[in-house]
Amino acid sequence: QVQLVESGGGLVQAGGSLRLSCVASGIIFSINGMGWYRQAPGKQRELVAAIRTGGSTNYADSVKGRFTISRDSAKNTVYLQMNSLKPEDTAVYYCNAWKITTDYWGQGTQVTVSS
Repeated sequence: QVQLVESGGGLVQAGGSLRLSCVASGIIFSINGMGWYRQAPGKQRELVAAIRTGGSTNYADSVKGRFTISRDSAKNTVYLQMNSLKPEDTAVYYCNAWKITTDYWGQGTQVTVSS
């Protein structure tokens, strides 16, 4: 099992920044990658950014150039630096970790961007 605990959400004005953190614990040696998803009210959960164990990353088009995913392997932590936030970034952000056949999820953290 893998446990994921997110932190760093909150309320910010448009144009502002937030940094989300996700700490992984448990049986993490076989994790293939980690990422951030978000879900806004009435919408499907969508991938925001992901980083694989080899270091490669990918981003949703809507956040490219504004968000950066990174990791600190020594701390088993993944970060999402979010800059130039927009009201449409408002959502619950979920940390995800995946192995070959299993996905793990955090409890989610709310990000609200006011206009």
